[in-house]
Amino acid sequence: MIELKDVSISFRGKPVLENINLQVHDKEVLVIIGPSGSGKSTLLRLIIGLVKPVAGEIWVDGQEISRMDEDALNVLRKHMGMVFQYSALFDSMTVGENVAFGLRQHTDLSEEEIQRIIRRRLRMVGMAGKEHLMPNELSGGMKKRVSLARAIAINPKIVLYDEPTAGLDPIMSSIIDRLIVSTRRLMGVTSVVVTHHMTSAFNIADRIAMIYGGRIIETGTVEEIKQSQNPVVQQFIHGWKAPVLGAKRKVKT
Repeated sequence: MIELKDVSISFRGKPVLENINLQVHDKEVLVIIGPSGSGKSTLLRLIIGLVKPVAGEIWVDGQEISRMDEDALNVLRKHMGMVFQYSALFDSMTVGENVAFGLRQHTDLSEEEIQRIIRRRLRMVGMAGKEHLMPNELSGGMKKRVSLARAIAINPKIVLYDEPTAGLDPIMSSIIDRLIVSTRRLMGVTSVVVTHHMTSAFNIADRIAMIYGGRIIETGTVEEIKQSQNPVVQQFIHGWKAPVLGAKRKVKT
């Protein structure tokens, strides 16, 4: 469904991602992990076409998007949803209006059909009957659920999640994890999830890819990542001070 071939991107001459090669299979949940500033969110922006690589190719649903103009990208984005780290709800719109935003922008559906979709998607994320609330009346977890309802309202093939459990307590994080998995199961979507929460990663992933120093250093199933011999992967998973790749050992004198 998604493939990056030798993709590199720089900002102000500073490399952010270098020679990224990655495949995301149809209907799988691929989780991207890595330290802050490693380029995880940039990878999502590349996939949705918000930024363009300086080298390489990005294929989404059989189309190479790195050289597409904005009109062609907008057509492709009708089949993609995104859940942002801070939910990115429109403060001046009700919950229902937020969920309906993409439907009103990109479809010719009747208002009756739009309202039916709003109710169905809010019910899917456990927010039934909350259409008339404003974002400032919602908790952080409720905002994330509304953001997911908005992302799936257009019935996408692909959903991208940028730190979906950031700032949430363990109970709400678990609820969001279950929603990601159930959305894949019920709608058959392909999911790419950026997170630094290893509990969430292990709960939801079919495969995990780790970015470190602007490169993908390991890709595998949950069990393969857990058993990785790479010290940087083990350090990230467990939080202890494993030797860093390329680091020189101190010699006692």
